[in-house]
Amino acid sequence: MTVSNEPSASAGTSAPTVADPASLSFEQARDELVRVVAELEQGAPTLEQSLTLWERGEALAARCEEWLVGAKRRLDAARSSAEEGGR
Repeated sequence: MTVSNEPSASAGTSAPTVADPASLSFEQARDELVRVVAELEQGAPTLEQSLTLWERGEALAARCEEWLVGAKRRLDAARSSAEEGGR
């Protein structure tokens, strides 16, 4: 018996098209992540749908983390510049 890791056509989430997480703003990724978590908490009808949602959630969480790390770097750089300018 062969097992496919590819989601079936009926296993998608309620959104007909799914944007690449790399193209999303922090707010877009966060809002979609909240929706995905809510769907997972409600319980998806099939295991395949649950796995698809979980994978999407992981990708969205990683995108949010990228944005937060970038924001922290910018803040650190701004603080460093402010401290150097005040000396």
